[in-house]
Amino acid sequence: MLEYTFPITETLAISVILLIIGRWIKSKVVFLQKYFIPAPVIGGIIFAIITLIGHNTNTFSFSFDTSLQNLLMVAFFTTIGFQASFKMLAKGGLQVLIFLVVATILVIFQDAIGVILAKILGINPLIGIAAGSVPLSGGHGTSAAFGPVLEENGAVGATAVAVASATYGLIAGSLIGGPIGKIIMEKYKLVGNTKESVMYSTESKMDSDEKNISEESLFDAVVMITISMGAGIIINMLFKKINFTLPAYIGPMFAAAIIRNVADNVFPNKKMPMNELFIVGNIALSIFLSMALMTLKLWELAALALPLVIILLSQTLFIAIYVYFVTFRAMGKTYDAAVMVTGHCGFGLGASPNAIANMESFTTANGPSPQAFFVVPLVAALFIDFTNAVVITFFIDIVNKFLA
Repeated sequence: MLEYTFPITETLAISVILLIIGRWIKSKVVFLQKYFIPAPVIGGIIFAIITLIGHNTNTFSFSFDTSLQNLLMVAFFTTIGFQASFKMLAKGGLQVLIFLVVATILVIFQDAIGVILAKILGINPLIGIAAGSVPLSGGHGTSAAFGPVLEENGAVGATAVAVASATYGLIAGSLIGGPIGKIIMEKYKLVGNTKESVMYSTESKMDSDEKNISEESLFDAVVMITISMGAGIIINMLFKKINFTLPAYIGPMFAAAIIRNVADNVFPNKKMPMNELFIVGNIALSIFLSMALMTLKLWELAALALPLVIILLSQTLFIAIYVYFVTFRAMGKTYDAAVMVTGHCGFGLGASPNAIANMESFTTANGPSPQAFFVVPLVAALFIDFTNAVVITFFIDIVNKFLA
């Protein structure tokens, strides 16, 4: 067998090339655009398939220096921390808080269902978490971040399972949202709004006082990310002293959130460089995902294929029931609540873009819902990553103590 070893520079170059290839393929394939499959996922999985061929034919293999992978992952989640503004949560009002609670309860159920079914099916319960809220409410970024953590705890193939589940979720979340919303509208005889729609999105779009991006503003963003990452290491060390090990990115994410909220109160008139943080975070995420996915060992999925199908189909059925009986009622049993249901299907199984696409498609046919377009993106893009990370960490700890 021919063995190819790539040092850190070549590893970075290959991951960027795969990212570019993924973008090009996505621009040519409507299916990939429709279901918001990320470009680094496309390029990374193509390379992983090539690696799988080499493994199965025993002809070639690759090894990479992925030292940068953890740094890029931590940098991305640190930028997520800067988005967790209590000021924004307060501005969203009670509806945002209720929806966040509803979404967090779903996260808990997703991990519980995954762990229970994994135990019943005779596989490592941690694989259940890899097919739970990690890929579904978390997406590919959380999958690539927590997959190695689960593998370090003994769940062989957890990263491949999580990535495969996240890809499934992008498609399933887009497919079930509209039909469930339609069933709700017909059953409760709801009528869509007729007034002109006001589209809301994440904080960067709601801020009307945006400034042009410059070298100075980008430098400010990088400085803030770097300081938060350093402070986050201290937070992780403090938790380790009380025998509670956090994933590498949790401390920096919380440090960023603390800095953000202190700045909001101490310097209320000074704008945070949110666009710059968003850009740096997205670049870090894209390269991180490409690097993580190109090193996937897809052959580890073979033994887990049937259990994974059972778990994912069960998760899909559960979220359909959950949004129908819980999300819709908790959000007020109105037309706006029905629109939020379609959005919850989108990011509860897939990602924020799926949620927006579901709601846009539904409101185009039935009438606008400014309230849904305000509430759902705030939770999907800003707050759910925090509660999801806490729940995932809790379940890993529980499994290790009682079910391992």
